[in-house]
Amino acid sequence: MITFPALDRLPGIRAGFTGRVPGLDVHVEREEALARLALPHQQDRTRLGLAGSAFATAEQVHGCDVVRVDSKSRFPVPSADGLLTTDPGVCLGIYVADCAAVFLADRDGRGIALAHSGKKGTELGVAPAAARALCEALGEPPSHLVAQISPCIRPPHYETDFAADIVRQLEEFGVRDIHDCGICTASHPDAWYSYRLEKGRTGRMLALMGLA
Repeated sequence: MITFPALDRLPGIRAGFTGRVPGLDVHVEREEALARLALPHQQDRTRLGLAGSAFATAEQVHGCDVVRVDSKSRFPVPSADGLLTTDPGVCLGIYVADCAAVFLADRDGRGIALAHSGKKGTELGVAPAAARALCEALGEPPSHLVAQISPCIRPPHYETDFAADIVRQLEEFGVRDIHDCGICTASHPDAWYSYRLEKGRTGRMLALMGLA
């Protein structure tokens, strides 16, 4: 699991992004792969201090719906590709394997959002939709947010650079503090799962974020 300096420095924010689990066979269909990854992903939540929080996930349909959740919500949230919360009893989780996970946090540690943004979700604007929803929930301007883009597939392994599009969309919305790790999942199959490179039969990375 990796963490991101831009998020680590924020008060009350705990965030991480899991990588490939060495030696674990995930050359199977998605649901079986997630079942095999359940224990290591649970251990990663424990490392972040989020094991006691409600684990909030979304259906992830490559859309742009963003839903606010709390510890009493039911998961996975149907039809959603973005989640936000102001509840410290919730750990947000988004699964990806080439798509980007977009982390969004209030710089004062009062609210967070996670979005699943691949080619289609980016075209639909799920990242700025999540940023807008978080701003509305907090009553803060976009300039008060910090954004982080996870490892994802990039050219030349993919025909479009949707990570760059995400940055542009967030800038146009008014977010100024945007960070992109620049890592291509398909370029480093030893460290990351890649849906395209592994022809759909692979594991999933898990983006995690919670409030302390």
